[in-house]
Amino acid sequence: MNLSKYIINDIKPLNSNSKIKDLQLLFNQLTYSHIPIQDDNKIYLGSFSETDAYCFEGEKSLMEYKYAFEDFYVRNTTQWLDVLEVFAKNATNIMPVLNEKNVYLGYYELNDVISLFSESPFFSGQGGIIVVEKGINDYSFSEISQIVESNNGKLLGAFISNMTYDLVQVTLKIKNGGLNDIIQSFRRYSYNIISGHEDDGYIESLKERSDYLDKYLNI
Repeated sequence: MNLSKYIINDIKPLNSNSKIKDLQLLFNQLTYSHIPIQDDNKIYLGSFSETDAYCFEGEKSLMEYKYAFEDFYVRNTTQWLDVLEVFAKNATNIMPVLNEKNVYLGYYELNDVISLFSESPFFSGQGGIIVVEKGINDYSFSEISQIVESNNGKLLGAFISNMTYDLVQVTLKIKNGGLNDIIQSFRRYSYNIISGHEDDGYIESLKERSDYLDKYLNI
């Protein structure tokens, strides 16, 4: 997916010789968490956070606080999922975009990249969601795909949604096939079903038997 059309140039980076008060003024006018900083040759030097901007003396230059520059960015060739990961790792809503020579080209907004994610078949396509859990050394995506496809399902997407030192949870979006049959197959392969966003016949059956047992014991 090409993100180049989402590069924005509405806000120009501040020059490294600008004063802290210029940075503070810019933050007062914007809702971004960071402002990119560049040198006289338009080479990207880093980004200054809004939190740090109000901690320093207004009359001093940005370069006097170079140690506060945060060095995150993406290339204009970076794939959108990798872009989203850099957003998440740096807790920012603005992402500088550089070319191969580290020249600043513009920036991405977090909302634009998230909208691409929400428009992907994983979210917009018809299908059911299953969250499965297994030992971190025992699961495999090839096995997960085989289980889904052997039950005539089509895997629209899968990602690791939670991980501990010994367990991993994988969220699946599945098209076609009977979700209940797929759930039963996962159980036969020793996967724990965390959630299935369709009726889980196995759980319903257990519930019915439990209700029946309660009635029997109360006779």
